[in-house]
Amino acid sequence: MNLLGKTALVTGAGRGIGRGCALELARNGADLIINDRPGSPDLEATASEIRSLGRRCDALESDVFSRKGCEDLLERALAAAGHVDILVSNPAFSRRETFLDYSPELFERTIQGTLTSGFHMSQLVARHMVSRQRGGKIIFISSVQAEMPLAFCVAYGAAKAGLNHMMRSIAVELCEHRINVNAIEPGWIDTPGEHVTFSEETIAAEGAKLPWGRLGLPEDIGNAVAFLASEQASYITGVVLPVDGCFRFKDCRPVQMPALRNKTS
Repeated sequence: MNLLGKTALVTGAGRGIGRGCALELARNGADLIINDRPGSPDLEATASEIRSLGRRCDALESDVFSRKGCEDLLERALAAAGHVDILVSNPAFSRRETFLDYSPELFERTIQGTLTSGFHMSQLVARHMVSRQRGGKIIFISSVQAEMPLAFCVAYGAAKAGLNHMMRSIAVELCEHRINVNAIEPGWIDTPGEHVTFSEETIAAEGAKLPWGRLGLPEDIGNAVAFLASEQASYITGVVLPVDGCFRFKDCRPVQMPALRNKTS
């Protein structure tokens, strides 16, 4: 994918999926504006890696969980780069807890950080893209949990399901401006956060059970982002693309099903 001459803004890019997206966009020729929360210990290291690929990269700290933080980020991004052609909206907040014990404050924080912040950032960037009249690409990082009602994730799943529907609504409205709007649903991805939640032994064992034989990698998501950001995907909009190594259907495989009584009938 040739992204030379394009500038991409990636939120939550210090580590994990956001970092993987930023690096793959850079490898395909884009210049980057990467964002992470104030005080991020990871942002500058990611920026240095992108620059080592020969691409320009501005690292901007800002709290995109708030409207003010999103406005501040875009203002500084435009001051640094002049324009934004691609937005990868990757903010998220998640804490696992049982539904019966889930606090109202935690629920609202998850919706704010995962859904509402995506609205703020995409609206602001879309207004900029419309004013330029040169089209653009908006890509939301969703999750297979938008479709799979996993236990202990009531708020996160609801937020990602809402994100998918919001993406489609935005896509419908921005067609006339030739702004492609899509979402990617990662499955179980090997990110630093997973190593906080699960032991190394658990991650290795559970990854081996998945249809693809491993957890996904941030670059798997980054490759899909680079495609959707390219001209090869110019006729794709309003689409949710799962990138999960068949994680959604892991219990549908023959080895997971009861044995057939008569295979020839």
